[in-house]
Amino acid sequence: MAKKPTKYTVTDGKLVLTLEVAEEGGFTVTSPFVPGLVTEAETLEEAFEMARDATTALKEARAKLKRSPAIAKNK
Repeated sequence: MAKKPTKYTVTDGKLVLTLEVAEEGGFTVTSPFVPGLVTEAETLEEAFEMARDATTALKEARAKLKRSPAIAKNK
């Protein structure tokens, strides 16, 4: 009997995600094109929703770090 895959690559045409089956159920969600994106979801639809939210949060955090005076002084 063939072993079920534990990792899937999916896209909605805008975002590419890698879904890895989690031991506790659901999926761990990452993206090969969005460094730092890691989230969890129970369904494919939820994976895209959570990934979009995480992508927005990452962009906001990175923009805030760029504007931070403490970061500018250390360069």
